[in-house]
Amino acid sequence: MSIFKKGIQLKNLKKTRNKIFLIIFLLFGFTTNAEIFDPVSWQFSQNKISENKVELQFTASIDEGWHLYSQDIEESPPATTFSFIINGDTSIISVEEPESIQEYDPNFDMILKYFKDEVVFKYNIDISNLKNHTIDGYIDFMLCDEAQCLPPDYMEFSFEVKEESEQVSAKQNKENKGRLLLFLSALGAGLLAVLMPCTFPMIPMTVSFFTKQSKNRAESIKNAVFYGISIIIIYVIVGVGVASIFGSDSANLMANNIYFNIGFAVLLLIFGASFLGAFELELPSSWTNKSAEKEGKGGYLGIFFMALTLVLVSFSCTGPLVGVVLVKAASGEILDPVIGMFGFALSLSIPFVLFALFPNWLSSLPKSGGWLNSIKVVLGFLEIAFAFYYLSKADLIDGEAFISREMFIAIWIMIFGSLTLYLLGFIKFSHDSDIKHLSVSRFSLALITGVYTIYMIPALWGGPAKLMFGMPPDVNHAESQYGIGNSFYENNVSELMDEIEILQKLIIQSSNGEINEQDFDLQKKLQESRVLGPQRIKVFKNYEDGLKYAKLVNKPIMLDFTGHACVNCRQMESNIWSDSEIKRILKDELIVISLYVDETNKLPKEDQYETKLAGKNKKVRTIGDKWMVFQAEKYGNNSQPYYVFLDTSEKQLIENANYQDYGSVNLFKDWLNRGLEAFEE
Repeated sequence: MSIFKKGIQLKNLKKTRNKIFLIIFLLFGFTTNAEIFDPVSWQFSQNKISENKVELQFTASIDEGWHLYSQDIEESPPATTFSFIINGDTSIISVEEPESIQEYDPNFDMILKYFKDEVVFKYNIDISNLKNHTIDGYIDFMLCDEAQCLPPDYMEFSFEVKEESEQVSAKQNKENKGRLLLFLSALGAGLLAVLMPCTFPMIPMTVSFFTKQSKNRAESIKNAVFYGISIIIIYVIVGVGVASIFGSDSANLMANNIYFNIGFAVLLLIFGASFLGAFELELPSSWTNKSAEKEGKGGYLGIFFMALTLVLVSFSCTGPLVGVVLVKAASGEILDPVIGMFGFALSLSIPFVLFALFPNWLSSLPKSGGWLNSIKVVLGFLEIAFAFYYLSKADLIDGEAFISREMFIAIWIMIFGSLTLYLLGFIKFSHDSDIKHLSVSRFSLALITGVYTIYMIPALWGGPAKLMFGMPPDVNHAESQYGIGNSFYENNVSELMDEIEILQKLIIQSSNGEINEQDFDLQKKLQESRVLGPQRIKVFKNYEDGLKYAKLVNKPIMLDFTGHACVNCRQMESNIWSDSEIKRILKDELIVISLYVDETNKLPKEDQYETKLAGKNKKVRTIGDKWMVFQAEKYGNNSQPYYVFLDTSEKQLIENANYQDYGSVNLFKDWLNRGLEAFEE
């Protein structure tokens, strides 16, 4: 017999038992004028507390004068009991209940635990293990007043857990939004690729070929359309290849890999130097020649190889743009590289098709010349700037911090300052044409880069530099963490006073014998284990220490799942945490525990282990591995930044927060305030 059937039989037996009790009470327990009534009403609700967990709430509203017994009763009267039917299996489960009244009960002549007025029972369930969205069950309970008891009763309940589908829907919306941004970014990269010196001159050549070789205009248009489709097919094949190699679950590993970041930085430096005119970067001529040879086969096959030749010839210009799209796409799901390459190829192919449809437009195209080279040089400066960003990421992951915050900002100031001088004509490279006068567009771009250069200068002395989009290392990797001429004591007077007050309380408690010397020393060390974090907020980087300290000062906890190389984390810290009210809350009213998922320091041998993550074996060897697995297993999420609001007993107080949904000052401030209110209740 199945557990489910046994549960149903058990339920029926309990119903029969309750009927027997009712008959007995009707015959012997009540007077002739007694009424049968129900002094309790039940309400059932649910609340999502994390990605994969839902809190079921059972609220009992009890009439005045009556009381409901606790679950924690070993003898009669019958304790309140919760029976759940989950995935077809019935089991009695102890549900979290608030502190009960413990007093003498004259009905049973003993001290018992019970509740009056209203009581809320809570049960947390992992919905990822549900085979369907329904949770059924029943509650056995008994109520008494000062003089009498009602017969044992039961109440059935049923939850249709919609949070899972809602989560999926919300997750899908986030993914769709991210993919739309990826697609639009790829479209922009493709349009930029069209303007590169390796690609732009190919437009009139290719369109003229279709026009002259085709028998009529209809055939010309048809061939041009197939040419554009061929370009898309070639790049989509590249996207499929990237998706197959890396896959979705390798995203974090790749983004947080030292050698990948160094390799991509070197690639950008090579392309950047080439774009500035140091050398010509070309694919092996044999590749191009073999493709060009097959163009003469005619028909659609010949057109396809024409498209392949364009891709190969233009690689020296389009390579970095394709690389940026693929790096961005590889940090998402398997579909993302395909979407990225499709967007890039679509915008690259559209001009060829449009000019084939309207060949008269060719006469309106600007002639190839120095302006194309200028675009290439500007892109070269940008590639060198981003190369140092990836080098900085590798440096942060490694933990050496050779490139300090000040050094990174100084490099960017020099790069964008040089770009401004180039646009104004003060710097000229060997392959540049003479500039007789500045165009309005060139001067406007010079103004933008010049203003941006000046904007970055205060960041050398501790300025926020929000428009650097979280790319510089945080203040932990600054040579002057509190800004030039400042110190921790000048910037954290209130916090220091709080710590002194805590120490004073500890000293008094110690002198009164309330705590022993060992505990006192431990609590002193906890304060010393806090380190400087984002926005010069002191944080714990160890979960256990942060939890102990939170209990000491009776403050709620904000878990900050972050990473040294996490751009969105720096964006959040720079743009959101910098708000005066948010910074005050994080400093004064919360204990922030920052857990870095890319921390490379090794765990002690005895703490290293192997587990299953996303269906694959995961070796936990570093501190970063430990926190990444902790986040994935405990909260069902592996993206950063990710914030969890806890009380001192590690109970989640409100929903968790991320960069996508809470990346504004008002939303994040509201989230913090709701967490504080839940802690005070």
